[in-house]
Amino acid sequence: MDVLLGSIDVRDLLSTEDLDESSPLSAPDLRLLVDRLQTRSLHIKSKVGDYVLSHHRDFADIFSRCAASAAGVNDAAAALENVLCVLSDRPFDGDICDIVKEIGRKRQELEEQKEALAVVRTVSTLLNRLKAVSDDIRAGRLVKAAVDVRDLKIGLRFSEVEDNKRVEEEPAFYGFLRKGWLDCFEELQSIISKCVESLIQFEPENNSVTVWSTFKNGDGFEFELYRTLEAMEIVGFLDYGLTKVADLMIKFVIIPTLTNNGTFVWEEYDQDSMAVIGIDSSSRSQGDIEVFGTFSSLSQIIKFIYKYICFENGTWMQCFGKLTWPRMSNLIISHCLSKAVPEDAAKMAEFEDIIRLTMEFENSLKEMQFISYDNNNEQTLSHFAHNVEVHFACRKKCEILAKARDILLQFNSLETTWKSNMHSYDAFEAVDLLFQPEKCCVSRALSQILQLVHKTLTDACKSSTRVAKELYHAARDVMLLYKAIVPTKMSKHLNDVSQEAIVVHNDCYYLSQEILGLAFQYRADFPSSLKKFVVFVDIAPSFYQMAENVLRTQIELVINRLKEAIDGADGFQNTHQPQQFELAKFSIDQVVFILEKAHVIWEPLMATSTYKRTMCILFDATSSRITKDLLLLDDIAAEETLQLQRLVHMALENLLPLLHSVTGEADEKLKLMEGALFDELIPSLRKLRRLADLFDMPLKSITSLWESGELINDSFTSSEVENFIRAVFSDSPLRKECLRRIETTQK
Repeated sequence: MDVLLGSIDVRDLLSTEDLDESSPLSAPDLRLLVDRLQTRSLHIKSKVGDYVLSHHRDFADIFSRCAASAAGVNDAAAALENVLCVLSDRPFDGDICDIVKEIGRKRQELEEQKEALAVVRTVSTLLNRLKAVSDDIRAGRLVKAAVDVRDLKIGLRFSEVEDNKRVEEEPAFYGFLRKGWLDCFEELQSIISKCVESLIQFEPENNSVTVWSTFKNGDGFEFELYRTLEAMEIVGFLDYGLTKVADLMIKFVIIPTLTNNGTFVWEEYDQDSMAVIGIDSSSRSQGDIEVFGTFSSLSQIIKFIYKYICFENGTWMQCFGKLTWPRMSNLIISHCLSKAVPEDAAKMAEFEDIIRLTMEFENSLKEMQFISYDNNNEQTLSHFAHNVEVHFACRKKCEILAKARDILLQFNSLETTWKSNMHSYDAFEAVDLLFQPEKCCVSRALSQILQLVHKTLTDACKSSTRVAKELYHAARDVMLLYKAIVPTKMSKHLNDVSQEAIVVHNDCYYLSQEILGLAFQYRADFPSSLKKFVVFVDIAPSFYQMAENVLRTQIELVINRLKEAIDGADGFQNTHQPQQFELAKFSIDQVVFILEKAHVIWEPLMATSTYKRTMCILFDATSSRITKDLLLLDDIAAEETLQLQRLVHMALENLLPLLHSVTGEADEKLKLMEGALFDELIPSLRKLRRLADLFDMPLKSITSLWESGELINDSFTSSEVENFIRAVFSDSPLRKECLRRIETTQK
């Protein structure tokens, strides 16, 4: 059996010493293995024979059963063959199948009929309920109708329609039933609206409201206000039903109470059926707003609503409050509290009583559940009252900025004043500069602006921290308004040589100095928590730079005109010819005229130091340009040198009065012209004066002046002196010698 099971191992047939696993078996080993396998086979056969003999009976029983089973199979095959023959002769199996199918169809039809009957009963019930709802509505049984409408809404699966669920596969009658329900709902809504209008009546001409507890319609059915509100709550459109009432209450009761000072609210009621509240404005006053009286009247109105309209029901009162309080609170603030805010910061303490009254008024509304205890957003009046300092400061800031804007928009009055009278300065005001012992003329507008700034900062020093902070920013914004408005408004004048431009320059320069002093003047009096924040120095540089830009533009405009006038001299060429001389003379006259005009416009308005500085710049530019043109001349005739010298002397003489205005001196002409004062103020003027002297000076003298260094001190260069000598003196050994000496000296 081991051989059959494949469990014989060849290694078991050989001894260990006969078996070498690392080498193939030899022929003796194979013969030995064959012998041992034969012996083993004989042994196995012997064992098998013994086993079969010992179990002979069992094997015989098994063989007999197999034979019987084989005979039974043959019998079953014969019987099956007979049955098949019978069936092939009479096929009744199809009839059985048809009967079974018919039974299934009948049962399905029965179930469908039962379901259809149930649906019909349900539809009939729903239709009857809808009809009953309609009857209840017409009969005045609004609460019962509202309950049925609410329940029918659930039964008709309106929630699925509202949630956009798929309802395409549902029966069509659901749509008809829903339409019927909507008709009932609209009918109920219409009846309730009419009931509310009939039960709560407004009389605009008398500013009164009449509330009836019941009323009868034309069919004799009685409707009650309480039941009407209850029905609205059940069906879920309480907000809709009270919206119109709330709106009319605001329009005909609340607003007249707030807009008419001193109104008297009167109230009448019949315990059985009627309550009336109205406003008597016949004794109204035109004086200040009386906050206590206003709150008292409003409290009486809210109590009337709480008692006779909402029947002391907290839910209904909350709904009515949500519909009216946002508008009502805004009206109270705009018509009452905002007007009660003091105009003067010193009277802010008096507002404490109004804050107390406001809190008491809101607490009374909370007790009636008109506003919520938990919702801080509904405490609008208290928030406004507690922040009254901020409101006061914001309003004050707006007033200050509006006043400053109006002042600055009148800045254009300067041109009219100047043209009407050249010596009139009604639009200007002379002021002392803060950090310089000088005066300058500034506009009346700036003076008013600074007065406004000082008043604002003075009020800030007397105010609380929050008010002072707003007023401080208002003062800064007022000054910044000048920077925002004036340059734009005066842009036309700033781009031309004008009095207005100089006034703008003076305004900005003066303002830059005044700003630096504001912090030192007021910081000590500000509330302690703001002292370190009160800073003005940051905006002063911008005004100083603006002043410099305006002045620089004016100087550039004048210099450009001077250059155009000098260009008319055609480089001062051929002045020995009468026509060219007259042309050069006219050019010099134009230069003097332009400088005189600048002097007339600038000197009366500018600070002395600024005027000297600007005029020196103009003189320097003029003399530099004339000197440059004269030094560029070549091949100058003897007569021409005399004419050029004459033109230079003429220019210096004509400019002498203007030079007096710069130095402030009244010395003799010769002493002034030869003195060192102009040399210090206008270096190029000294060079021009020296050039005039060179025109009639001998060549040796010119060379000696160069060698002595005087011409260098007068800002002459060697090339300029050499070119001048070549232009004036003809070629000669002396000129060559002089030019060599000049060149040698320069090295």
